[in-house]
Amino acid sequence: MEMQEITTEKERNQEDEGASTPAPEVKTEVVEETQDHYATLINESEDVYSEAGYSGAPLKTTGKQAEGNVRLYRVGCFFLTLLCLILLLVVIVLGVKLQTGFTVCPDRLKTATAAPGRHIPSITPACSYEQCQAHFDNIQPRHFGCRQCADGWLTFGRSCFYLSTFRLSWEESQKNCSSRGGSLAVITSQKVQNFLTKMGKVKYWIGLRNKGASWTWVNNTALQESFWAEELSPGDCGILCGKSPPEKNWITASCESYSYFICQLYF
Repeated sequence: MEMQEITTEKERNQEDEGASTPAPEVKTEVVEETQDHYATLINESEDVYSEAGYSGAPLKTTGKQAEGNVRLYRVGCFFLTLLCLILLLVVIVLGVKLQTGFTVCPDRLKTATAAPGRHIPSITPACSYEQCQAHFDNIQPRHFGCRQCADGWLTFGRSCFYLSTFRLSWEESQKNCSSRGGSLAVITSQKVQNFLTKMGKVKYWIGLRNKGASWTWVNNTALQESFWAEELSPGDCGILCGKSPPEKNWITASCESYSYFICQLYF
């Protein structure tokens, strides 16, 4: 009886010890479940970080760069267009100047009839306005709307005329006109003669002087068309009488005499 009870108590103690000691298989399952849950949390956080760090930022940077490139392209197009317009304007201005720089002289060799004792010079196919005017005296002068002459000067054709209000000798008058940028008036057409006669009220020196046996203008051109009065007094310098008819109002006087004068300036 005693042996059976001892044996039974041992078995009970072993059972109690077995019940109090946890089974190894249960511990392993708990650890594995904890590790899987922790690994899941780490993977989710890494996925969120990768989406925030690498998915959104590159898209924003690309948009700003594209917008900046569009602005630079627009600015470049604007400046190129402006440059083209400026170059076009320069070409137009130069073309107008080249077209108006020379005037084709009319071909009058076949129809012109020379006046008695008057020489008609030969002409070239193209010449300037001044050259054509020197060849043909009856060319219509051009009147410009814009002011071309300084105060106190009269505009006629492409010349400015100054009628003095004081008297000097012929040489002093020429020097005075030279200081103003011109010379004593050179009258080579009936229109200029009529204009100066109309504007003049007294007697004026003009740029005509007798050198030897011929009369010459101050620009060293020979006298061709003249408007001498019927009666001439001795003298080697020419004077225009403003109150006389324009057809015959040139007289001669001593170059040392004092008279008013007419200056001419080309523009």
